Amino acid sequence: MFIFKFQFRLKSILILGFLIAFSLQSFSQGGFKWSNDGKSYYRIQSEGIVQYTLPNNDAKVLISKEQLTPAKSEQPLSVSYFKFSEDEQKVLLFTNTKRVWRIHTKGDYWVLNLATGALQQLGKTLPESSLMFAKISPDGTLAAYVSNNNIYVEDLSTSKIKALTTDGTKTLINGTFDWVYEEEFACRDGFRWSPDSKSIAFWQIDASDTKTFYMINNTDAIYSELVPLEYPKVGEPPSACKVGVVNVEDAKTTWMNIPGDVRQNYLVRMEFIPSTEKLLIQQLNRKQNHSKLFIAEPKTGASKVIHEEKDTAWVDIYQAGNSYTVDFTNNFIWYNEGKNILWASEKDGWRHLYNVSLEGRKEQLITKGDYDFTDLSFIDTKKGYVYFMASPENATQSYLYRTKLNGKGKLELMSPKALQGTHSYNVSPTGAFAIHSFSNHFTKPASELISLSNHEPINPENGIEANISKLTETPKVEFFKVTTSEGVEMDGWMVKPTNFDATKKYPVVFYVYSEPATTTVNDTYGAGNNRNYNGSMADDGYIYMSLDNRGTPAPKGREWRKSIYRNIGKINIKDQALAAKEILKWDFVDPERIAVWGHSGGGSTTLNLLFQYPEIYKTGISIAAITNLLTYDNIYQERYMGLPQENMQDFVNGSAITHAENLKGNLLYIHGTGDDNVHYQNAEILVNELVKYNKQFQFMPYPNRTHGIREGEGTTEHLKTLFTNYLKTYCPPGAR
Repeated sequence: MFIFKFQFRLKSILILGFLIAFSLQSFSQGGFKWSNDGKSYYRIQSEGIVQYTLPNNDAKVLISKEQLTPAKSEQPLSVSYFKFSEDEQKVLLFTNTKRVWRIHTKGDYWVLNLATGALQQLGKTLPESSLMFAKISPDGTLAAYVSNNNIYVEDLSTSKIKALTTDGTKTLINGTFDWVYEEEFACRDGFRWSPDSKSIAFWQIDASDTKTFYMINNTDAIYSELVPLEYPKVGEPPSACKVGVVNVEDAKTTWMNIPGDVRQNYLVRMEFIPSTEKLLIQQLNRKQNHSKLFIAEPKTGASKVIHEEKDTAWVDIYQAGNSYTVDFTNNFIWYNEGKNILWASEKDGWRHLYNVSLEGRKEQLITKGDYDFTDLSFIDTKKGYVYFMASPENATQSYLYRTKLNGKGKLELMSPKALQGTHSYNVSPTGAFAIHSFSNHFTKPASELISLSNHEPINPENGIEANISKLTETPKVEFFKVTTSEGVEMDGWMVKPTNFDATKKYPVVFYVYSEPATTTVNDTYGAGNNRNYNGSMADDGYIYMSLDNRGTPAPKGREWRKSIYRNIGKINIKDQALAAKEILKWDFVDPERIAVWGHSGGGSTTLNLLFQYPEIYKTGISIAAITNLLTYDNIYQERYMGLPQENMQDFVNGSAITHAENLKGNLLYIHGTGDDNVHYQNAEILVNELVKYNKQFQFMPYPNRTHGIREGEGTTEHLKTLFTNYLKTYCPPGAR
């Protein structure tokens, strides 16, 4: 499960009369970059790295395949990610990548000198594909990277490598993070260059006291193999964490003195304050309901608090941009030459931006009104505007707005009014241009280059609005609202059967998630699809539906989102069930054929709905569920549920196994035995409970598959076939 974030959008580009479709990977892995001056952008293409100069979009091959071909090799590097040095005279290339937990963050790094054409590999004496988060120093003379949990620096003129830390082990981690920090705080890249290139600030995680969870591999050898994972379950103390600053010259480290027990607090953000030698560090207490900002002095380690925030539930950590990028660093939002940051807070009941001074001045509310800020797009300090995403009128959509930085401006809609749906923006560093992307449930994803200040396409003839007729389809998804008997209004979408006849009755299949990690009701292209179903649910005669309950991260205000605190497995389940009761009153719904399915948190929801409301839900398919809330990690579960040492009954009440004896309908349970996220033990705990009460069900374990159940030959097709056949057998499709 992921840290709270509203936005996650697929992007593509509409340029010069044809659609150039980018996959999610091409963006997230560095396939697109703006130039530092914002007057051009770069893309990885078959010819090499191509530069497009604006506004005419003139293309030239900046780095050819020949330049990307190492000496004694006949093939160019297969580049997954690239980044230019600050002077744009060198380019860092990431290749030969390997997955770490969720994404590819290990691999080989090369540096191409654009002036000389020299192509050099970094860390040649270190193991292959072991380098992580390489960065060229601000002065362009050095590169730093992590390998095997130690930090190294390399002189780019001599290729001499120096270890800045040497104490790294499997559990003492320098410059990167353990599983749970990455999974729940999206912390991956764990070091920062100082502005003067003389030192590096870094996180050190000590997971040596974190208990080991063992998975078991029974299939790759005759004898079974234990697969260890340092995994802090809810109720277990966090890994110890501290921040140090190591001098590049002598490799001496000064540790920052941040008050508080290192095993009862988290350090979730850290950066050098621009144009200074000081650090800004954010600390969260273990319950994650008290945030502190510290300014730290790298030479002495002394620190002082400059900002605090508390919440009776939890304090969200805002992440600017896409959290799946290799160079994602969970940055603060700087402006005014580093004297201020923009800070997202829900203290007035809505998620708003505040101007927080690092010099002790009173903070100022910037975005005002009964709506939620959801993502930052650009800060225009010259004209005094902040551009951001919000959707005051429709929580399933997203639009670009702007207002004055001084907090005295009106809310101005920038996205075209004619394009109702979900917008996203990739803005150039100067704010002159942006890639504007758009889709809705009946419009294919497309993008255009625009001038940000007036939102006009660079080439109007090839803009989205001019070509909207080529992008739109006949709507198959209907968005609706349903109000429960308790007065809770919920958004939903529905796909009706092909050749729908309102005088007949149809089975309903609910797709659920329902927890704080994500929403399911979003007005984007692909809404209403089911990746696990073979064929078309509509053609087969199903009504397919999804609802967002209280506790999901929809932009509906703090109370909506945080009402789920200490109530996972209760309030979200009740909202879903009471909404389903209203839907069962519709004339065309067959109340005897009601099915539900979900994955991960949605798998847990599926079980709870089957067990707590068996009179409504007759069939369920649950995948990779947390069946006992005490089995999941401490950061996620304690953020939303508190500490089991203090409120154990909330964990018991919200766990599906507590209600398993109430199963009356049909259950198919699916789990990968190699799941490092939601452990396979959840499946066996559930099986034991169902067996105890003689509850008959079907169970499919996938050996060594992880949380997504994707690995292994034939897995995806097998899962789809299993899912489809089970649904058709126990919740027959078609009108009656």
